[in-house]
Amino acid sequence: MKKKNLLKDKYEKEVVKGMMSEFGTKNRLSVPKINKVVVNMGIKDLHKDKQLKEQLQLDLATITGQKPKVQPAKKSIAGFGIRQGMPVGLTVTLRGERMYSFLAKVITAVLPRLRDFRGVPRKSFDKAGNYTIGFSEHTVFPELDIAKVGKPHGLEMTIVINSGDPKKSFKMLELLGMPFSKEEI
Repeated sequence: MKKKNLLKDKYEKEVVKGMMSEFGTKNRLSVPKINKVVVNMGIKDLHKDKQLKEQLQLDLATITGQKPKVQPAKKSIAGFGIRQGMPVGLTVTLRGERMYSFLAKVITAVLPRLRDFRGVPRKSFDKAGNYTIGFSEHTVFPELDIAKVGKPHGLEMTIVINSGDPKKSFKMLELLGMPFSKEEI
């Protein structure tokens, strides 16, 4: 029996109707939807420490449920000590059921665990309507055992939305339950 994804059901049953009435859309298919979630972690300083790099790969795979891809540097930058081809990051792209499960986990379990959490910033949308959140420590994810994790490492999550409009993307994420901060001054 297939496990039901509550966030996907909420999108299909509540969010689509809310977005159609809010923006006067007549066609369900023209309502913005989440295409993918991309999770990135920079590892530039870890190219010498292979064991720590492998631990971070394992941690990211545990967090997302998918094996991360190692991102090499596209060009050399002498000021940063980076050579072309040197591993500088880990990337995971989530789509479909894994994407909705990951987003549900972030909204319901991870964000409330953050210290002094007062909501995610409203200004993190780009011009195309995509939303990016940064986490200073990857240890806030409940799957990780803090005793086994060596050094906490930052990561970022980008929610790619096909709206093309930050206002529509904001409303869609708000209807999905994303805990945005109160109006910023």
